[in-house]
Amino acid sequence: MNRNRRLITSALLATPFAGLALDLNKAWAQGAAKKYRFGFSQVTTLEPWRVQFNKDMKAEAAKHPNVDLVIADGGDRTDKQNADMENFITQKMDAIFISPKESAGLTGVTEKAFKAGIPVFVLDRPVNGDAYTQFIGGDNVVIGREAGKFIVKELGGTGNAKGNFVEVWGGFGTQASHDRHDGAFESIGKEPGIKVLGQRVDCDWKQDKAYDYMKTVLRVNPQIDFVFAHNDPMAYGSYLAAKDAGLEKKIKFVGADGLPNEGAVWVQQGALTATFVYPTPGAEGIRQALKLLGGEKIEKKILLPTQGIFASNAKQFVAS
Repeated sequence: MNRNRRLITSALLATPFAGLALDLNKAWAQGAAKKYRFGFSQVTTLEPWRVQFNKDMKAEAAKHPNVDLVIADGGDRTDKQNADMENFITQKMDAIFISPKESAGLTGVTEKAFKAGIPVFVLDRPVNGDAYTQFIGGDNVVIGREAGKFIVKELGGTGNAKGNFVEVWGGFGTQASHDRHDGAFESIGKEPGIKVLGQRVDCDWKQDKAYDYMKTVLRVNPQIDFVFAHNDPMAYGSYLAAKDAGLEKKIKFVGADGLPNEGAVWVQQGALTATFVYPTPGAEGIRQALKLLGGEKIEKKILLPTQGIFASNAKQFVAS
């Protein structure tokens, strides 16, 4: 009789713990199965750097089965990006990512999403103000600074640099272009022996527009020593214009981005003298969003480092 009582008592005592264990297992399973929908407004899918950007972001999302990533192509239009962002807000995405064509034109809708309680991650190019969750991107001032120091060194060094210089601008409406200019001129602007030729023309980050611009500049100023373009496609477009004029061997070209199938290859081939890596921020964006949704605190701003690519090390950056 005592033995039976002990068995019954043990069973009664065990029952709550067994139920608790079942509840914990159920809660864990539900947490593990939590699905997140992420919306990404990408300015364009045509530029090679943007293609790599999307590729890296998709690869990171694929590592997380609970993440459904939706990428909207802005078609290089601010109005289309605004519409895509409005759509993501309506769908109540768990997180929204945006890489804006221009800062001012996409500040309003970014703020709207943020105030709606949706985590908003601004990638690559900033918006105005601070109504967003986090900014992730390369440090464009640092990239420009490194390019400027390299150019001054190649033209004779600090205090002795001499030569004719042309800058090829990306986009006047994007902060990245202004930052790369400012960084470069921290060094170049201090050298009275460096003569800046040409006018400021918005080449919109495009190879063909840079080609046309450089072709015009070379007609008036065939004696050019160095060209700094705000990205590699424009640097390569400038090189092609010089090549068509038979002047490519007299000019050195520096760009930025350093993609393994693009800038790194052009340096290895000798078309560009150097480029500086502008890392894509999409993969880090996915990781940061998951941290936030998992209850972790995240920083307001993450700046990704750069590296210089030159003839001496280009091979290690070229895609195999």
